[in-house]
Amino acid sequence: MKIVVGISGASGAALGLKLLHTLPSEVQKHLILSEHAQVVLDKEENLKVHQNNEIWASVASGSYGADAMIITPCSMNTLAKIACGIADNLITRAAAVMIKERRTLILAPREIPFSPIALENMHKLSMLGVIIAPPVLAYYGEQNSLEEMENFMIGKWFDLLGIPNDLYKRWSDHNA
Repeated sequence: MKIVVGISGASGAALGLKLLHTLPSEVQKHLILSEHAQVVLDKEENLKVHQNNEIWASVASGSYGADAMIITPCSMNTLAKIACGIADNLITRAAAVMIKERRTLILAPREIPFSPIALENMHKLSMLGVIIAPPVLAYYGEQNSLEEMENFMIGKWFDLLGIPNDLYKRWSDHNA
């Protein structure tokens, strides 16, 4: 499986990196960093780091065959560009490819509250098949630490990507 992780905006970038590091080792990982989310990363096995201006990168082509893409955090600027079909950097180009190839694209917007414009853009993208999955907690999981909260959100994103995981406490008969 090939997964593209985009990190746009600086706030919440640590959650995007944690998701990347939590992906199973057999997943081929591609990381795209926006200018505002630049971090120093050591080269890791099965990880290709792309700069956001590398519009020629493999993940910018539908024929490359990436299986899915998640952008976390997804800034409102990036979300708006994707909703309007603006592919002026590698993150937005790779997202446009996911939409045109009808592959899984997950956006994890991090703004609160959402403006009417952002909600309209999310609705438009949702109608196109994009999954809007902001980092929202469910309290039935009884998370007691920031790490447990992050694991819950990453586990939910993994569920959407079809990646088996036991990162969070799932709803069961005893919760009913």
